[in-house]
Amino acid sequence: MRKLTTILMIIPFLLFGALTTDAAEKEERTWQGESVYHIMVDRFMNGSNSNDHNVDPKDPKAYHGGDLQGGIEKLDYIKKMGFTTISLSPIMANESGGFHGHWVEDFTSVEDHFGTLADAKRLVEEVHKRDMKILFEFIVNNTGQQHPWLDDPEKEDWFHEGASEGQQGWKSELPDLNTANPDVKQYLFETAEFWINETGVDGFRLDSAGEVSKDFWSDFSQHVKSIDQDFFLLGEVQSRDFQSIAEYQSTGIDAFVNLPFYHTASETFKQAGQPLDELYSVWERSKQVGDPKLMVNFLDYAGSERFTRKAVEAGHNPITRWKLGLTYLFTSPGIPSVLYGSEIPLDGAEPPANLGMMNFKVQNEELNHYLEKLNSIRKEFPAIAKGNFIELYNQDGLAVFKRTYKDETMVIAINNSTETRVANLTNLPEDMQMRGLMLDGLVRPSDQGVYKLGMERETADVFVIEPNDGLNWAFIGFAGGIFLLFVVGVIVVSVKNKRSNES
Repeated sequence: MRKLTTILMIIPFLLFGALTTDAAEKEERTWQGESVYHIMVDRFMNGSNSNDHNVDPKDPKAYHGGDLQGGIEKLDYIKKMGFTTISLSPIMANESGGFHGHWVEDFTSVEDHFGTLADAKRLVEEVHKRDMKILFEFIVNNTGQQHPWLDDPEKEDWFHEGASEGQQGWKSELPDLNTANPDVKQYLFETAEFWINETGVDGFRLDSAGEVSKDFWSDFSQHVKSIDQDFFLLGEVQSRDFQSIAEYQSTGIDAFVNLPFYHTASETFKQAGQPLDELYSVWERSKQVGDPKLMVNFLDYAGSERFTRKAVEAGHNPITRWKLGLTYLFTSPGIPSVLYGSEIPLDGAEPPANLGMMNFKVQNEELNHYLEKLNSIRKEFPAIAKGNFIELYNQDGLAVFKRTYKDETMVIAINNSTETRVANLTNLPEDMQMRGLMLDGLVRPSDQGVYKLGMERETADVFVIEPNDGLNWAFIGFAGGIFLLFVVGVIVVSVKNKRSNES
């Protein structure tokens, strides 16, 4: 019976995919169409016990046993949720206690807690077999505090005086590499070339990019793209100011981590009753950065307390809060990125408490399926990834956005209020209808061309604008098919149980 129930729960998502065949034709895959699942390697999945030395799952500052083999074993789990790209925390060999990967001891070796270079190569191969992409986090700004170079008199000028500045947590007080030194520069170039050639990785997430000179990044990006012209570079500039981020856009870095989005969205969606005005303001300011659709957006990240914790501390249901936040994350301009465990949803205070071990035995099917559906919508409707972004309505906690690409129009509605809200929408095509893809709602315009959209408290939906054919036969057939399959399933189980009892 349990197996049947699981099958029946999956059927709606299979049928949903079938119903979107009339959406825009498949287009060439681009990075702005990707969705990212970010993994802290040590805290994700323990796939091999052979590398579990000095592991203590009860100590938040110790290694917990996660490794590259574990990542390989859970690729299908990640793909099932619909993610197209995997991002890894640093896997370079680290000093004792460097479970996070930032205390680099050897730039061209894999941390033995995580496995071997062969494991890294096999992970990339398995990712590519599933038509997915993978990013490695690449460190150039610092080394661990015990790195052998620090005791080498010939490498004294490889470091700046004093520790790295502007860093917090496990990145603070680390030896600061002098990337202006030609020898350091050449070494890091060769290191990048090593990882690209040895593993076939698709791109790097550039750790602390804002702490390194723009001249270095210009030369670095030119070098890696001479090896692979499609190689993707994601820069992490730790700033809430888009102008500071924009200063790096001429260096050849393709996309940037969107910290302003994180701070605004995570605070906005952590509790009901808050206005959504600031969301669109952040989008408008993001236009200072090249193509803002290539900004990587997120609600959780390794450097701060979990979004779940924020919702719980605010006295709200984290599942409801996640659903609203994820809707905006996946439908607003940018590349959505989800930190491992958000789908459970994993709780945790400030680092390292926010980086608990992933528990695959504890799953939240509601959030899992919600992510599947959002990823499916993003895949089937190009307007969600490539379209413009226009605010149609924003009042009393209800915000409505429109995204248009070619002849496709999508509408996103989020009610963060504690009450039902109604919006009268006029700037939409007439003689059409709005079909909800998350809540299955249907809105048709009045004779005056006004779409009266009502949203219950703390709900969100994604609508596709389609021809008004009278009755919503697609949804009727969809719902009827599910009901028919359920009835047939119940009959089959009943017959089996009857035969079993008779025997």
